[in-house]
Amino acid sequence: MEKKIRIVMAKPGLDGHDRGIKILARAYRDAGMEVIYLGLRQTPEMIVSAAIQEDADVIALSVLSGAHMTIFKKVKKMMNNEGLDDVLLTGGGIIPEVDMKTLADEGVGKLFGPGTSVNETITYITDWVNEYRG
Repeated sequence: MEKKIRIVMAKPGLDGHDRGIKILARAYRDAGMEVIYLGLRQTPEMIVSAAIQEDADVIALSVLSGAHMTIFKKVKKMMNNEGLDDVLLTGGGIIPEVDMKTLADEGVGKLFGPGTSVNETITYITDWVNEYRG
């Protein structure tokens, strides 16, 4: 049997808009992933700790608050400090292209904006996990 992809999903910071991440969590579950949804107002420490405890393949964050640069950088730094070099950090939100490029240069995976198809995100996550954790 193929190993299920374990994905920790969270809404960091004070952003209370969680409809999108809940839709994605259900879609990922339907696609055969094991989803650990942490919910709203998660700190980077809580997110990385959960990823370690859950032996996650992927951390996916939804950031609509404008704090994406701070949050993704902090989570990535903590992941590096914990040796989670083989865990994908991805996510989405209202993130300008220039910020996506800056974060990618710092080791953050592909980030997705509004209107991205759910299947595109599933394909990206699945391909990444098969390549780097398979």
